[in-house]
Amino acid sequence: MSLEFLAKIDVLYQQFQAHDQAYSDRLSRYRNIEPESAELLNVLIRTQQSKRILEIGTSTGYSTLWLAHAAESTSAKITTLEIDATRSELARKNAIDFSLDHVIEFLVTDAQDYLSKTTEQFDFILLDAERDAYCDYWNALQHILKATGGLLVVDNVLSHASEVEGFLNLVRENLNFNTTTLAVGAGLFLATRN
Repeated sequence: MSLEFLAKIDVLYQQFQAHDQAYSDRLSRYRNIEPESAELLNVLIRTQQSKRILEIGTSTGYSTLWLAHAAESTSAKITTLEIDATRSELARKNAIDFSLDHVIEFLVTDAQDYLSKTTEQFDFILLDAERDAYCDYWNALQHILKATGGLLVVDNVLSHASEVEGFLNLVRENLNFNTTTLAVGAGLFLATRN
C-alpha cells in the first residue's frame, strides 16, 4: 500500500471526523467506517481476489476509496449505493481526486429497490447503511452473494449491537452460512456460505 494513499486518505478521514463533530444530529454526520475496519476490508478484497464488489451505504466515499484501492489490484469493479445524491456526488469527487473513479459505479438509489431488481452476483458485499432495513435486505442478499467464496461484511455490529441483533440472528440461523464477529473498529460481522 502506497504511503501517498495512506497519507491522503488520513487527511480525508480527519476532515470527515471534524465535520461529524460539528453535528449532534446522527443523520447530518457522515458516519464513515473506522480506519482499521477500512484497512481490513482492503486486505480481505485482496486476499479473496474479489472481482464484483457491492457497497450498500456510500456516504462520502471513505470506505469506497479503500475498497477501490484494493479493487485496482484485483481488477474488480465496485457498485456503491447511496440514497443521498449530495453525498454520492461528494464520494464521486473524492474518487476522482484519488484517481480511483474508473473502478466504481456510483448509484443514487434506495438499496431495497436495487436489491429487488439486480441480477448481478457479487463476491464481496459491504453492508453499512441504515440498520433498521437490514432484515428486509436479507432475502435479496442471499441471492446476490456469490455461492462459492462470497463474503458479506456488516459494519457497526458491536457499537450498535441492539440495532443489528435481529439481522445477525437471521444470518446465523441460516445453516448455509458460516459467521464470525471481529472486534475491529465498531465491530465487523462476516458471513460466508458453507
